Amino acid sequence: MKHDDHKKREQLMNGPISLTRRQALVAASQAASAVALSGLAIGAEEQSTRTIPAVPGNLAIEWRRRQKDGVGFHLIEETVEWNASETAIIICDMWADHPCKLAAMRVARMAPRMNQVISLARDHGVAIIHAPSSGVKHYQDTPYRERVKNARPAKPPVPIQGWCYHNTEHEGPWPIVDDVKRGEAKVTGCDDPIARPHKPTDRHQHPDIKIIGYDGVSDNGQEIFNFLEQEGRQNVVLMGVHTNMCVLGRPFGIRQQKYLGKNVVLCRDLTDALYDPRDKPYVSHARGLELVIEHIEQYWCPSILGQCLTHAIPSTSGPVAS
Repeated sequence: MKHDDHKKREQLMNGPISLTRRQALVAASQAASAVALSGLAIGAEEQSTRTIPAVPGNLAIEWRRRQKDGVGFHLIEETVEWNASETAIIICDMWADHPCKLAAMRVARMAPRMNQVISLARDHGVAIIHAPSSGVKHYQDTPYRERVKNARPAKPPVPIQGWCYHNTEHEGPWPIVDDVKRGEAKVTGCDDPIARPHKPTDRHQHPDIKIIGYDGVSDNGQEIFNFLEQEGRQNVVLMGVHTNMCVLGRPFGIRQQKYLGKNVVLCRDLTDALYDPRDKPYVSHARGLELVIEHIEQYWCPSILGQCLTHAIPSTSGPVAS
């Protein structure tokens, strides 16, 4: 027995032991099991960093973009699949009131439909972030605010800017004039017939848009990036107001999300611009908004309709009934 033990020790020290076929199969099976368990552990670890449950389900994202074609652009319409649990909606500046009263009216008109879209998207696992800039203070003691503030810190690949201005290296000329102030008004692009002096307005989010469940509240670019990374959200939908200003320029807006490498889209039927038809190019307010959307489709990201976010592709959400 001592001689055999010594021989085994020599084999272990000086070279591999020759295994039988059965021993090799057992060893391979054990190794495969170890790898599988390791994968499950990593998956469980990734899941544990989230506060929103990751659930199966894909969205059919029908987007519209514009591609450079010689001196102009041609329209491209495509359908891509996004995992709902990898998708987030950011609602920009849908305030309860606004110094420009026609702008406030359009927000009030849009808010119930926006709430319906985000409610259905939420049911499929999409993360909802409410970003009423300068109004976040109203939500400081809520779990929605704490959820984003407490997100695990993440280092962005590029600096998060305080405001992302028009980028002449990346985009063409601006299609509308939206920097004109009239009378005592401080808000540019307002199409109210009579300009009003600027007075503080209610920066709560519009009451028709509900904040509930796993939703988050923040207007801070770094906080929102932390939350997106923690929750594994690479796909970002921007909706809200105003398309030509805050939706593009905020530190959580389209330009910044593009710089961060996110798959960002604009929800074109749930947004509005600040544009006055008394300014160039002297078109209707509706057409002015369309021109801004077309500019974004040309230079920044595709646009979608809200209905894309309201239902999952059949058979992608888990077991089907037999």
